[in-house]
Amino acid sequence: MASKENPAPGNDHRRNVFNADIIIEGAMVVTMDAGFRVIENGGLAIKDGLIAGIGESHEITTNFHAPEVIDGQKKLLMPGLINTHTHTPMTIFRGFADDLPLHEWLYDHVFPVESEFTSAENVRIGAKLGIAEMLRSGTTTFNDMYYYVDEVAAVAEKAGIRSVLNESVIDFPAPGSPTPDDGLSLAESLISKWKGHPLVTIGVAAHAPYSTSPATLKKAKALADNYRVPFNIHVSETRREFDSIMKEYGASPVQHLENIGVLGPNVIAAHCVHITKEDIHILADKGVGVAHNPQCNMKLASGVAPVPELLRAGVKVGIGTDGVASNNDLDLFEEMRTAAFVHKLNSNDPTVMDARTVLEAGTMGGARLLGMEHQIGSLETGKKADLIILDLDQPHAHPLYNIYSLIIYSLKGSDVDTVIIEGKPVMRQRKMLTMNEEKLFEKVEAIAREIAGKSPSLLTLNLKRL
Repeated sequence: MASKENPAPGNDHRRNVFNADIIIEGAMVVTMDAGFRVIENGGLAIKDGLIAGIGESHEITTNFHAPEVIDGQKKLLMPGLINTHTHTPMTIFRGFADDLPLHEWLYDHVFPVESEFTSAENVRIGAKLGIAEMLRSGTTTFNDMYYYVDEVAAVAEKAGIRSVLNESVIDFPAPGSPTPDDGLSLAESLISKWKGHPLVTIGVAAHAPYSTSPATLKKAKALADNYRVPFNIHVSETRREFDSIMKEYGASPVQHLENIGVLGPNVIAAHCVHITKEDIHILADKGVGVAHNPQCNMKLASGVAPVPELLRAGVKVGIGTDGVASNNDLDLFEEMRTAAFVHKLNSNDPTVMDARTVLEAGTMGGARLLGMEHQIGSLETGKKADLIILDLDQPHAHPLYNIYSLIIYSLKGSDVDTVIIEGKPVMRQRKMLTMNEEKLFEKVEAIAREIAGKSPSLLTLNLKRL
């Protein structure tokens, strides 16, 4: 992407010319604002990490001056994508235990390997790999549940990506947290440590209703409420979970969480696949947000979440990838396309989850889930300058009839050319500016060899491939 120096105004005595840090000119701009404004020959000015102006390209270049001007010809400018549910450090387990039911996958494979290999160092490496993957495919904000959150925060800060990071508690010893109370104490200390950071927000997470006792759930939610931070939890992911909670508590997982008083506007419920009509009304009434993870739900054969019904009821819905151990990538463009397709098939209605609706879920929908709708999710004056530029000079980007259809059904994460977060470029012309990937892959493969060495069946499979 061409970038050029913009000469200083000099002595031309122009009035109302405002200084900016970066100007983007001549791009197709998809704002995702309330009016869904699209500007065919648009421009945007960035100043001090915020969007200082947006409009027709000639208006921006006339009213603003900046030392750097990015040529947006044959480019698409849009808000950065928001990944509302993932487990970023789990990139080191990509492909470790595929093609299994969720309960077997989780208890017989993931939990055991996590207990042995989830260390502070491995979390750093896994987080770096995951963040690099997200940035390269256009994600500018991610909402994460995992362990050693302080390590993830340090990596995210250095990479320049916006993040909501949630220390996860569960009712058995977890990496870095021997007890749930230890996990909650750690979460509280991290909330204080990172308070006020421009990019990093610390939240609280409980794993799920089937793995976390009501007492722990109440403590975790109380902590999140006290500090006014997000509270994350997996909810009704499988039929097995639904049936087991119904048997134990006489209520669905959603109703169980409502009965113990942990639902509210700061709750982000991941999955919500097996929910009733009453559950949907409860989620809407309590202002709970749902993170929809279609590819993970398909791969684990968990089912299809009733997202069209959730949206009709007024429930906040965002898109998530989940972790790569169950997906197996962090590309939100793929995830959005899958969301559109699976609901059309599931409902036998091609009009369901149209392209614009899906893109809104991937941008403003995610912002609403995180309580950041006034800061990110759309391109509007005064909002954070979190944006991505895609290369439209590609065979699959032509012809153009409907920009939303093009984005959801044709464009790919690999089309992302430039990523700017908080007004700072973190990737330009596909070159990462804040991360050194050169030795990262070697470190990841070294961890994988160690993991494979402890799993004879996996090691045998790998050897057969050589």
